[in-house]
Amino acid sequence: MASLVTVVGNPKAGSRTLAVASGLADGIAASFGEIDRHTYDLAELGPGLLAPWTLSPEAKDAVAQVREATVLVLATPTYKGSFTGLLKLLLDTLPAGSLDHTVTVPVVLSAGPAHRHLADLQLAAVLSELGAVRPVPSLLVQESEIDAVDATVAEWVGQHAAVLQATVAALAQP
Repeated sequence: MASLVTVVGNPKAGSRTLAVASGLADGIAASFGEIDRHTYDLAELGPGLLAPWTLSPEAKDAVAQVREATVLVLATPTYKGSFTGLLKLLLDTLPAGSLDHTVTVPVVLSAGPAHRHLADLQLAAVLSELGAVRPVPSLLVQESEIDAVDATVAEWVGQHAAVLQATVAALAQP
C-alpha cells in the first residue's frame, strides 16, 4: 500500500504549519483513496534528532517512515529567510539519493511576499541532493492567507492530484 508521510519542521508544537500541512495531506490522501498515513511534528522529536548517530527511538521511526514514503509532505515556516534548522536536522539523517522514489511536496508558510519563495528555493537544493521527485509546485502560503487556506489547499489538490497519482504509478513500475 502507498504511504503518505507528513513532516512539520516548525519548532512550535501544534503550529499553524502543522494545520496547513495536515490539510494538504488530507486532500492528497482523499485523492489517492486507500493510503497509509503518518504525521511527525518535529517540535516533539527535536532533541532526538540532534545527532544522527544517536537518534531517539521516535526519531528513528520518523526517519524510517520518511525513507519508505510514497508521498512526502515537508512543511516549514520561513525562519531567517530559510527553512528551519529543525527540518534540516531530519533531512541530514538521510543519505544522498535516498528519496529517489519519493514524490515530495514542500509546504512553506511565510510572513509576507518578500519571503514567499526563499525557504522553498533553499529547500529545493537539499531535496535535489536527496533525489526527491518533485513533479508539482510547492504549496506556498502567507500568514495573511491562513484564514482562506482550506480553499487554497482544495485548489492546489484539484490542480495537482492527478500528476501526483501518475508520478506515484510511474515510480512503482519496475
